[in-house]
Amino acid sequence: MIITQITPFLVDSFLLVRVYTDQGIVGNGEAGLWAHQKTVYHAIQELSQYYIGKDPTRIEHHYQAVSRNTHFMGSVLNAAMSAIDVALWDILGKSVGLPVYQLLGGKCRDKIKVFNNITGDTLADRIESAIWNVASGFNSLRTTPFFSGWENQTSTQVITTAVEIVSTIREAIGYNIDLGLEIHRNLTPDEAIVLANELAAFRILYYEDPLAPQSVDALDYVARHIHIPIATGERFYNVQQFKDLIDRKTVSLIRPDVSLAGGITQCKKIAALAEASFVGIFPHLMGSPVNIAAFVQLDASIPNYVLMESNIGADTFNEIVIQPIERDAGYLVVPDRPGIGVEINESKLQNFPYKPRQISGNFGADNAVIH
Repeated sequence: MIITQITPFLVDSFLLVRVYTDQGIVGNGEAGLWAHQKTVYHAIQELSQYYIGKDPTRIEHHYQAVSRNTHFMGSVLNAAMSAIDVALWDILGKSVGLPVYQLLGGKCRDKIKVFNNITGDTLADRIESAIWNVASGFNSLRTTPFFSGWENQTSTQVITTAVEIVSTIREAIGYNIDLGLEIHRNLTPDEAIVLANELAAFRILYYEDPLAPQSVDALDYVARHIHIPIATGERFYNVQQFKDLIDRKTVSLIRPDVSLAGGITQCKKIAALAEASFVGIFPHLMGSPVNIAAFVQLDASIPNYVLMESNIGADTFNEIVIQPIERDAGYLVVPDRPGIGVEINESKLQNFPYKPRQISGNFGADNAVIH
């Protein structure tokens, strides 16, 4: 079996890929550098020149050959390789009639626990959203403890409002529901410390991305001064970055993205490194129903999986795949179909024209970039 064609598809805000073979087996994948999909689209086209004519089942070999060719690195290339990597695993699974998780050692769980987001621009909206989520069967929730326009507030106002939001939600849902916080890289190190210490009493499951990702040293500084578990890593794109993060003992949870951090091949390695240090895997899931299916295969196969996004918004696009992943309240059901368990329906892709993302910026009251 050889690869005959690789075709990327820009669909709404997603970048999908299909890898075709001379035996009629087609693999499906998705790239996760969602802010720069068209750039990755062209990278996939360029990388395809290497893959065409090759055996699709030599997955690790191809990753090594492409990633080590000139030792240039970066999120664009890794997103492109990740999408192709997932598609190759899909081909391998289909060629032997087995789900990808079976090729990775078999299932560690029958269904995948996911969380949903608490949203709203008022405290009343947050309460309503939280109660709805619990009633819908989610026992793990997440919120961003800021309201729109927080950028124009003083640091004291931001922290005061954040504490009020978390306190109100915790009162509404009680202490039988897990609650995590997505800070979205919005704070300075000292702000992150002050806020975390104010929130410790609310039994926060994780403190996600309190800082911008450029400095792990700064994150170390925060970790030494707070008592809430930190989660980060969604902007990391290779196994070496995650190893450094794990070895520093800075975080309790890491957030590899299958569609960015090297596909299933590399994320399985990242999970193993984390397992050895008792660090949990908290995958970062965005994208279409294709990405959901790929992530479920990894999640099912690793013992230290903890949680990931429900990504309910992707259900709007279920028609672009055949047999989307089934939901069961706060869980995703692990399918027993070969490969990643879904097939892209090319005839439906035209229903969702590409929507390029614009750079808008985040500015404070003085019009300086704040985020």
